[in-house]
Amino acid sequence: MKINFYKYQGTGNDFVMIDNRLGTFPKEDRKRIAYLCDRKFGIGADGLILLEHCEKSDFKMVYFNSDGNESTMCGNGGRCIVSFANFLEIIGNETTFSAIDGLHHARIKGLMVDLKMQDVTEIKAKQGASFLNTGSPHHVQIVSDLSQFNVVSEGAKLRYGLYGQEGSNINFVEEKEHGEFFVRTYERGVENETLSCGTGVTAVALVMHHLGMTKKNSVKVHVLGGGLAVTFAPMDKGYEKIYLIGEAKQVFKGEVQWNS
Repeated sequence: MKINFYKYQGTGNDFVMIDNRLGTFPKEDRKRIAYLCDRKFGIGADGLILLEHCEKSDFKMVYFNSDGNESTMCGNGGRCIVSFANFLEIIGNETTFSAIDGLHHARIKGLMVDLKMQDVTEIKAKQGASFLNTGSPHHVQIVSDLSQFNVVSEGAKLRYGLYGQEGSNINFVEEKEHGEFFVRTYERGVENETLSCGTGVTAVALVMHHLGMTKKNSVKVHVLGGGLAVTFAPMDKGYEKIYLIGEAKQVFKGEVQWNS
């Protein structure tokens, strides 16, 4: 079996992207998805994304973590699939697409993609940290000397110890100059640190505003893979008009073959 694929990345968060509008990809085969994401035996990626036909929007996004399991919303993946849809000439400079957490609006200009995220209506205090859902569950914890922090070890402890088998993504954040922040994320499903996590960056920006660490409604967040911006409007309870903004790039395309 041969499948054409494209490789995309957004601030170092990388994805195998497949046009599945004909519905031929065997998405029930979790082992095969994990194989495609494997960096030594497959293509290599933090996740795999299928672009599918959708009756109620321009297209549908189906996202799998690198362990082969279908997962919750991926912000950087959402930005990358918008770029992919534009490349395939399915959309122009604006789109509305369907994902596991509902409809998303997005705008694209060159390499920059502005992705509208779902409203957030609750931020919970959680053992010296904050917890919220930005399409995926996120733990946000302030630490010092983040560049030297053991994100994998400490993230795994919290991911399993505090949140159990279902787990949560774990974000460690440090305040920088000029109201900007640096974040490193341990992602469930990848079970490792990634260079960037879009829903995690969104969560960090909202929590920093919620805690009064910034008064801005446009927050710059630095990750190991680059920089992203999050804009939002506060509500009486929570936040609305949330946009995740950053570059999304096609890296290469190819054909992968395996035995049935």
